[in-house]
Amino acid sequence: MANLEADCRRALEGGADGLHVDIMDGHFVPNLSMGPAVVSALRRALGVDVHLHVHLMITHPDRYAEPFIESGADTVLIHIESEGDISATLAKIREKGARAGITVNPDTPADTILPLISAGRIDEILCMTVFPGFGGQAFIESVLPKIGELRAAAGDLPISVDGGIDAASAPRSAAAGANIMLAGSSLFKAEDMGAAIADMRTSCTEAFGSGAT
Repeated sequence: MANLEADCRRALEGGADGLHVDIMDGHFVPNLSMGPAVVSALRRALGVDVHLHVHLMITHPDRYAEPFIESGADTVLIHIESEGDISATLAKIREKGARAGITVNPDTPADTILPLISAGRIDEILCMTVFPGFGGQAFIESVLPKIGELRAAAGDLPISVDGGIDAASAPRSAAAGANIMLAGSSLFKAEDMGAAIADMRTSCTEAFGSGAT
């Protein structure tokens, strides 16, 4: 954490389109991570042009979405599995000027969020390809058909994937219909992060929507 700004700059200089910030409350998931102050510090350090994609893995996103937006989040993603009025929280996120995203865990069926898609309440879908809470987990291949199901329902709506995303799983996710790759361990452990990002972007662009998973 002492090197957070430097590592964020390394990712951006390597060609990343933005930064994904995982927020964990020690309750919704077993791990505990950053709060709004860290997002605010990143915004001040990195400037206004960097897209901060904030994923609230917390039990009560209705209580915390607004403080994260005020701290500089551009996109706020909440879990369909969390507590509170999901539709009202998504509306509040938009009202406060951020993009509103909905997240589904690997064992949550796609149809749980279809009403939100049809009602036009979301700006992005995040399909978890691991169970949230810890980095470095293995990609869950059984989620691929769900990505395809969501793409069929979502039209042009952005679909992101998070968990075990690397040179092998990223193009498979893109083929299923995902178009935002949230990659952590595989990129930060790469010998050349810039080359790894470029290769992932190329392979995913070629695979997107092909269905060849």
